[in-house]
Amino acid sequence: MTVFFAASATSATATPKPSVEKSKSTVVKAHFRRKVEKTVASKPSFGQMAGLHATSDHLDLKSSVAYVIDQETQEVLLSKNDQAVLPIASITKLMTGVLISESKLPLEESITITQDDVDTEKGSSSRLRVGTTLTRGELLHLALMASENRAAHALGRTYPGGLSVFVGLMNAKAAQLGMRDTRYVEPTGLSSHNQSSAKDLATLVGSAYNDPMLRELSTSASYQVEVGNHTLQYRTTNRLVKNPNWEIGLQKTGYISEAGQCLVMQAKVAGRKLIMVFLDSAGKLSRIADAERVRKWVEVHHAGRPQM
Repeated sequence: MTVFFAASATSATATPKPSVEKSKSTVVKAHFRRKVEKTVASKPSFGQMAGLHATSDHLDLKSSVAYVIDQETQEVLLSKNDQAVLPIASITKLMTGVLISESKLPLEESITITQDDVDTEKGSSSRLRVGTTLTRGELLHLALMASENRAAHALGRTYPGGLSVFVGLMNAKAAQLGMRDTRYVEPTGLSSHNQSSAKDLATLVGSAYNDPMLRELSTSASYQVEVGNHTLQYRTTNRLVKNPNWEIGLQKTGYISEAGQCLVMQAKVAGRKLIMVFLDSAGKLSRIADAERVRKWVEVHHAGRPQM
């Protein structure tokens, strides 16, 4: 707002200009004013409100929470606000995938998207219209790779016993894994009440990595499904999956305004199998840049021993 008032003061003391230019100036000011108001109106994340972004680190990461461990030795290579409990957005879908996989429910069974699967939390859009029918396996693939909210919700809704049973099992699984800071209220991550810590999410990633199907579905670059007479093409939400510099074994992204941009991954870097967690990043590209910073830092300072 200080910028806006300074701009107004400058225009007030400027030499009067022809009416046409004055009209253009008014339009520019109005546009500027709308942009300022839009910026001011944006909702801060829980991490921003808690002051977590003020925490500095030697890599100058833009994520307010970061946690990197060696998957095999459990050595902590990097830790930043790792015990902070924050909304985790669509990282939630990783637990949804774990339960669907462990349930051994038939992946070829058809499931129809209903009005119950439409997002009333954030009003997000979806390419899966009400009435669309896909298999459980197709919905799981879209939920993990493309972060499809209606797909994830339908998976929980159609679980034996219904959505409440499914959410209860999500929390029970978290407890079983020792994820003490974690709580789920629904299977998509659209609710800010789905919360966890970086340490807990590293535990979840390590467990999910043991499932070959979750590894395959979460790291595929693209996938298409047939809906009636149309083919819907989906792509991964994580651009690092297609980057030849990365060897990613499992991943999931997430975003809602309360959580900021989030990313969890299992990846092999410099001969080491690492689990990386980045929460509450400032921007969609910032979480990717943070991962790149960590990769290069590990390659220089924490490379594994050459394998015989």
